[in-house]
Amino acid sequence: MPKKFYVVWVGRETGVFTSWSYTRKLVDKFPKAKYKSFKTQEEAEAAYATGRHAPGKNMVKKEAKSPARRIQSTVKAEVAKPPDLAIASTKSFGVNIYCDGACDPNPGEAASGAAVYREGRLTELWYGLYNPQGTNNSAELNALHQALSIAKGDTEKGKDVQIFCDSQYSINCITNWAFSWKKKGWKRKKEGDIKNLEIIRQAHEIYEKIRNNVVLSHVQAHVGIEGNELADRMAVFGIDRQAQYFFRYSEALDIQRILGFRTG
Repeated sequence: MPKKFYVVWVGRETGVFTSWSYTRKLVDKFPKAKYKSFKTQEEAEAAYATGRHAPGKNMVKKEAKSPARRIQSTVKAEVAKPPDLAIASTKSFGVNIYCDGACDPNPGEAASGAAVYREGRLTELWYGLYNPQGTNNSAELNALHQALSIAKGDTEKGKDVQIFCDSQYSINCITNWAFSWKKKGWKRKKEGDIKNLEIIRQAHEIYEKIRNNVVLSHVQAHVGIEGNELADRMAVFGIDRQAQYFFRYSEALDIQRILGFRTG
């Protein structure tokens, strides 16, 4: 059991973590980073959920250096981790899903991707929903919609899920703005249609059903977070394959090889 739990409200990735060495990578030199350590998992998760960050300076003491980590990652050793990439998942959630969209150019050919970790181990990669005339926003929303669909299956099995998305726009659409739009008959305050409305409605419907068991967190794109990088490669892979449906990647989950795929 970890001696401390670390909450990051503002950083390269947000959430509840069990490793200070990993948490430090997320907040070190990040503008206006907000983070704090807690003695129990319950305190940390409650603080993260309510957005209660530490007053004044961030209250995390540096751990003494030692050959071994004081807090062990939950990522299993058999999952290959290339050097220079941060560990994909050290959080207390049983399931972590990273999703991403790609579009080249914007607007242009678009597709979505996802990487699923269960108990810290990469178990699934997904790609597809190719659109020859898509946008970056539509690709990101499609990716988040599919991540929520995957999460729904896990929540029905009693699992708590954390979804990581590098599109703050998509997160806001589903978890914030959609509530107001729905009350107004799916209309905005000002005149004008809501772009990507159909996919937003579908994703929000799932979110409303499972939001007590799922947390959506923003993750910084292309900063070496393994799950985010894999989701990016899958999104571009979907463009290259022109995959119209959302397919599960069927080849071996060779992380180093997949990270060598074309990036978005």
